[in-house]
Amino acid sequence: MATKLWPAAPMKRREMHNHHMDSTIWNDFAFRDDDVIIATYGKSGTTWMQQIVGQLIFAGDPDVTVAELSPWLDLRVPPKEVKLPAVEAQTHRRFLKTHLPVDALVVDHIARYIYVARDGRDVIWSMHNHHANANQAWYAAINDSPGRVGPPIPPADPDLRRYFRTWLDEDGAPFWPFWDHVRSWWAIKELPNVLLVHYEDLKRDLPGEMRRIADFLGIQVDPARFPAMVEHCGFAWMKANAGKAAPLGGVFWDGGAETFINKGINGRWRDTLTLRDVTDYETRSVAELGPVCARWLAGGSRAV
Repeated sequence: MATKLWPAAPMKRREMHNHHMDSTIWNDFAFRDDDVIIATYGKSGTTWMQQIVGQLIFAGDPDVTVAELSPWLDLRVPPKEVKLPAVEAQTHRRFLKTHLPVDALVVDHIARYIYVARDGRDVIWSMHNHHANANQAWYAAINDSPGRVGPPIPPADPDLRRYFRTWLDEDGAPFWPFWDHVRSWWAIKELPNVLLVHYEDLKRDLPGEMRRIADFLGIQVDPARFPAMVEHCGFAWMKANAGKAAPLGGVFWDGGAETFINKGINGRWRDTLTLRDVTDYETRSVAELGPVCARWLAGGSRAV
């Protein structure tokens, strides 16, 4: 695959450590010229994009297990001494996951980066399901394993509106900052090896977005296989085959893999948030991102 250069690559300017992340792993990662890096804030369509890229790379194979093939590289567990050799041993086209903002990540011109965004209110409804259904094995891995920096992650507040307000008022608590994350990826959207995708656009036109992603990755799609690829990336199929996508088959969540692959529905916040909540969120979004990015974050490509 031919590589594209830009005049000034964004530089890594800081490390990010918390109960989940260790960004230093990227300092030691050896890139290949066809690597695909899937980046999101979290609960923004990460697993969906991993499934899409996996289906494109493996030509619609229904047995592709993206949870095994596409690790979250900057997750602290297992440590980088274990993870890096495992990723280096992969012989297929690698597609890796990150939840880092740009300035805590190594952005290499030979790799391809796909950033998936989602309205923050929908993120939190999905995040609450993820957090509230996490079991003791999840808390042990995240809070009690060696190398955690900062406070442990607490149990999820059962009150969804209050959970949202904490996340909004404390910028991402108890996970990590949201606005800076979105802003950092929006700032490099014009780079030739970066593709921004919105969750809402995937829902509106999955086949069209998959073709756009294939073109970006330089993948020639077999028309005879494409309908199967699209089917395998639909929510119903992924829910029925959740064990192939959920980390460790879903052992960290009550209800298993089908809890991890939850509903895939946007707008559930409308029945819970007050007018003040909505106004506060939308005002903050414009202040943090600017009006164009804020409109895109709220509605995808049709909103800008």
